[in-house]
Amino acid sequence: MEENAAPVTSSVPDASRLSPRALIAALRALEPRPSALLVRRLVQDRPLKECAAFYGVSEEAFSVLLLRAALSLAREVGLPAREPAGEEEEAAWARMLSKALGREDARFPTALVPVVELCQRLRDDGAEVAAGMEAAAREDAASPGRRREDLLRRLAVAALLALTAYLYLSRADEPPRRPNPPVHTTPAER
Repeated sequence: MEENAAPVTSSVPDASRLSPRALIAALRALEPRPSALLVRRLVQDRPLKECAAFYGVSEEAFSVLLLRAALSLAREVGLPAREPAGEEEEAAWARMLSKALGREDARFPTALVPVVELCQRLRDDGAEVAAGMEAAAREDAASPGRRREDLLRRLAVAALLALTAYLYLSRADEPPRRPNPPVHTTPAER
């Protein structure tokens, strides 16, 4: 390599270089449930046992859900994250991710490095990410689009209630109930 050659840079993002703003944008771009899992476990830094109890699943099941959410987040920010090859590998990776989040010296496969680094970054910047998520939620709630959406939702509910009341009040009168005919019994049945 020549001395004057341009330095070789990777086009793949590095988790340590992601700004809290990029993490917030990626979390908001995810589906609500994976985003909520990551926020509760990593941003709020809640214990695994508490998170599993909150969602009503076992710790192992929550670890798998967290792994899937972290893989989705890694793909969202452009990190090289491959899916596990099968259920056994997924369960093993979920255990390794949980251990890596609990201990600095935990061992895990190379394929899991970007995901672990991203999760650790999310946990390290948790306070800033949480504040940014709250600010974004407040901004979203105060936006004209959200106000219009809320107004239209309320109008739709009012229209449904009015239609229900109209149909209830304009229904045909029910015919009077006929008394049940007397049951004839024979003297032997008495």
